[in-house]
Amino acid sequence: MSTMTLHDITVTYDDAGGDECAGRDGDGGGDRRGDGEEVLVLVHGHPFDRSMWRPQIETFAGPGRRVIAPDLRGYGGSTVLPGKTTLTTFAWDIAALLDRLDVDRVVLGGLSMGGQIVLEFYRLFPDRVRALVLADTFAAAETEQGKVARNTMADRLLREGMEPYADEVLTKMVAPHNVEALPAVAGHVRDMMRGAPPEGAAAALRGRAERPDYVGMLARVAVPALVVVGSEDEFTPVADARVMSDGIPDATLAVVEGAGHMPNLERRAEFDAVLGAFLDSLPPITSRVIDRAGDFENHQGGQAASPRRNP
Repeated sequence: MSTMTLHDITVTYDDAGGDECAGRDGDGGGDRRGDGEEVLVLVHGHPFDRSMWRPQIETFAGPGRRVIAPDLRGYGGSTVLPGKTTLTTFAWDIAALLDRLDVDRVVLGGLSMGGQIVLEFYRLFPDRVRALVLADTFAAAETEQGKVARNTMADRLLREGMEPYADEVLTKMVAPHNVEALPAVAGHVRDMMRGAPPEGAAAALRGRAERPDYVGMLARVAVPALVVVGSEDEFTPVADARVMSDGIPDATLAVVEGAGHMPNLERRAEFDAVLGAFLDSLPPITSRVIDRAGDFENHQGGQAASPRRNP
């Protein structure tokens, strides 16, 4: 585990594989980039933390491929700020972390809320994305009913804490038969939910209630995309995944049989096989000249003028 201070928060993250000979310091950044090195960034969902990606870090981190998995603000070991955290704020946090790590373009993947953060990151920083991985997520804006439900749930989490919610939704996060058959997976998911800070989870819920509609953006995605969904996902069913895979040009859709909302944990081997085949299909990395003009702090507006784009 490493930590990094970014503008108003401290972020904890895992950073494994790649050029292990380069320096890696705990809080000041440092250049670990290797020529031709693939960087895979994995964004967790709500109300989880970076440990949900531990199996994929074990599988994919190695020579020539670096895997970075941060705790989002409000989750895990990262700073908790009460109030409201929008998808835009999460995306800017990831961009700032990548700048501090001297990382230019990445394969960016996320599950559930993490997938929506991936879409927002692509909206803001399309030149920084080499490919997209969208797992068990959906692109539509929140409905009016959904806005009320998310804000009501945020109030409940602040009032009751995370444990009642975690026990209530466990069999929606993990398919019921997998709760029985895979007790270690079920326990891990339950522990992540129970351990999430209520203030951070509530702030994210309020921010997601205001998320924009990404469906109209899908046709403009100009990088390879993998859409993955568990066949038994109740939160984001296969139909939602098809909207994205049909909307993104030449996207790949993979349905993981027997999995619920957490296919990377419920069906690790199948998920890893799909992700591995997708990564292997990407074109070779070409070096780019980048301009480190300085840190950026503007969290507003449309497509961002990242200091790392080509001059």
